[in-house]
Amino acid sequence: MSIHRKPRTPSPLTRRALGLGLFAAGVAGAAAVPAQAATAAPHAAFASDHVFSHADRGHHTQTRDSFTIRQFGTVNAATARNQANAVGAGCSADDHCRSVALSFQIVTIGGEHTHLNAVNLSDAANKECTGCQTLAGAYQFVVSTPTALSFDSATRGKLDDIHRRLDALTRSTLPAAELRSKVDGLAGEVTAVLHDAVANAPKGDPETDVTLHRHLDGWPGH
Repeated sequence: MSIHRKPRTPSPLTRRALGLGLFAAGVAGAAAVPAQAATAAPHAAFASDHVFSHADRGHHTQTRDSFTIRQFGTVNAATARNQANAVGAGCSADDHCRSVALSFQIVTIGGEHTHLNAVNLSDAANKECTGCQTLAGAYQFVVSTPTALSFDSATRGKLDDIHRRLDALTRSTLPAAELRSKVDGLAGEVTAVLHDAVANAPKGDPETDVTLHRHLDGWPGH
């Protein structure tokens, strides 16, 4: 994902192009600049969140989730990777397994000319696991604003509440289809909270500054 932000115009698409991809290894370090060239050296940021669950005959149920907030501040370049993997292996319809992996990642970046690569992946695999329930969900929320956004206590409180409810859902015994629906509902709540936060930020535009990348994979059904 690359963002080339120009001054605000009635058509925000002229200042932004979003795409998926991996950053080259060199993104982890920003190029050095002479001290006299700028008052603050440009820098890059990196974040990677990965949730993995594995259920089998020895551990019939394994459920894990993550809810992370990465506030990069003003950066020249950033890469963010979010991934969820769930595996069910070797169980049967009479002795079934349940494997759930859910990862919520919130990334905020500030800057007029920021280059961002965002990767969001999920994979659920059943390995000789008849009747198993396996669900992997990756939700990546990217907030890109002209100036760095810092969440206030009210916004943090709302996100903490959603995090607690995600934990409860992950540990629940809801069927996979119902669990997917409810997790999608929580993702919608996160988006609404972020819209409100951006609306109160300088030059913020909730309709263009907040992007959700969602990927779900699961058995039974996809």
